[in-house]
Formats: sequence, structure tokens, C-alpha cells
Amino acid sequence: MAQERTGVATAQGNPLTLVGPELKVGDKAPDFKVSKNLIEQASLADYAGKVKLISVVPSLDHTGVCDAQTRRFDEEAAKLGDNVVVLTVSVDLPFAQSRWSSAEGIDNVIILSDYKDRNFGQSYGVLIKEIQLLMRSVFVIDADNTVQYVEYVGEMTEHPNYENAVAAVKALV
Repeated sequence: MAQERTGVATAQGNPLTLVGPELKVGDKAPDFKVSKNLIEQASLADYAGKVKLISVVPSLDHTGVCDAQTRRFDEEAAKLGDNVVVLTVSVDLPFAQSRWSSAEGIDNVIILSDYKDRNFGQSYGVLIKEIQLLMRSVFVIDADNTVQYVEYVGEMTEHPNYENAVAAVKALV
């Protein structure tokens, strides 16, 4: 059974249980399998040799904070250069993600779905047991797949620290 952590996250003040390990700076980034679309999958290896900023959101289509977080990292991605890839992961279905990103003009961030088996959520310790969504968080992983920055946002409805995440990326390029 996967490790569970309680008391570390809330949704509008209500406690949540996160499934999976709590990653820390210096940890080797766990591999993962997520969906690019209904057929193709992606893994950490697909972004080998690049600095990776992974922005995790509960649902792109349903909350203003998720929308704002993805827009902000899309803007930042345009300025970070070719050695950086910015990924957004949610459990939204791939066709819903595609529809949303097309409608919103998101084109610098790669949007990936953890809808099939919540593999990413469990590997990165962000799967919310009670509602099977992913907890808002940000990970920066260097070109050698070592975690260099982690932010598990304590309250689901709050924004991550964009400036600290971007600074962590810039320190690696």
C-alpha cells in the first residue's frame, strides 16, 4: 500500500490525505507515466537532458487558480530558453486539456494527464485520496533528474510561489 500523509494539505480548510512520498530537494526524481493524449504516453525520460519545471494542478477547466497558475508558467516558459521544459500535470482527460489549452492560447507549456492510473500523483506524493485529484504543487528537476525545488501548496485554493519556482529554474540554466 502506498504511503499516506495527512495533515499536510487542505481544501478550503478541510484536511486532505496525500498518497505517495514527500519528495525533497536532493531526491532522485521518480519516473512517471502520463498521457499526452488518449493513445500516447510520456515519461520523465522523454525530457532527458532538460531542466524540468512541473506544475501540478487539480483541474485546468474548473478553478481560477489552476487557470492562473498554468497561464503564469506558460508566460514564464517563453522566457526560459530551449534547455527548459515546463510541464503541467492534472487528471483532466486529454481531450479536455487540449480543448482548454487551445481556447486559452496556451502554447509554451506541455499539458499532460494523469487520468489513467494516477501514476504521477502517487510517485510525486500529490494524489489526494479523498477526491482523486492532484494537489497543487511545483517541482523543479535538473537535467540529471535530481529534484532541486519542491513546493507542496498547503491549501489547495492558494497559488504557488511563482517567483521562487522560476528562480530555481534560472539557477540551473
